[in-house]
Amino acid sequence: MALRKFKPVTAGTRWRIGNAYAEITSDKPEKSLLEPKKRTGGRNSSGHLSMRYRGGGHKKKYRIVDFKRDKKDIAATVVSIEYDPNRTAFIALLNYTDGEKRYILAPQGLQVGTTIISGDAVAPEVGNALQMKNMPLGTNVHNIEMQPGQGGKLARSAGSSAQLTNKEERYAVLKMPSGELRKVLVNCYATVGVVSNSDHSLQSMGKAGRNRWKGIKPRNRGVAMNPVDHPMGGGEGKASGGQPRSRNGQYSRGLKTRTRGKASDKLIIQRKNGSKLAK
Repeated sequence: MALRKFKPVTAGTRWRIGNAYAEITSDKPEKSLLEPKKRTGGRNSSGHLSMRYRGGGHKKKYRIVDFKRDKKDIAATVVSIEYDPNRTAFIALLNYTDGEKRYILAPQGLQVGTTIISGDAVAPEVGNALQMKNMPLGTNVHNIEMQPGQGGKLARSAGSSAQLTNKEERYAVLKMPSGELRKVLVNCYATVGVVSNSDHSLQSMGKAGRNRWKGIKPRNRGVAMNPVDHPMGGGEGKASGGQPRSRNGQYSRGLKTRTRGKASDKLIIQRKNGSKLAK
């Protein structure tokens, strides 16, 4: 993808680095694949504020994305690459030979007019979905299932992918985007390729108003609060607030939050920091 740097004709465009949307081919979504999306404004069922700094923003409709890729051995043609306001990646509209239309996560390099397919015996080409036991080692995959038939759960955000590094009797070993080495059942489905919009993390909003359009309100710093409001608040002058922590007192660095003895520990070969889990 390409980024667009704006000329500083206003204060809001001085620091703005936006998406050029060079890959987008359509600005109108498929109506049959839209659902209303209700917003909570950070309130729970009682109407009380349970999540701060949320609310407002532009109205959105949810695009129904096919994460299962369970339409097997039926070819589909890519009709368009579209923007999705609900996720960081772009989505691709598929038109199957039987007339059905579906959205999928668009892999990087997928072009309009390309034919893709999912199934047990399909070629490991970009956009195709197949079981990992039928993929060659070194393949980059995304939208990876954790249980067969469950639908893709791993590596779904913009620019992310996992690499198939090894295949054992029942498990495939994946190198995750975090660097973690993890086992996943070898008969789980995954889509070949890297998720589109890889430069998403390099964008800069440029002004607070663009975040307000997304429904994100300004966030107060803990050190600027009073001691009654935050553990890092209070003090004379510009006090540092001590070790960074959340409003509930949970440290932001160094504190291990993973549950001890978690069932999936046996599937993790190496953590993202290079350490191995104690068995």
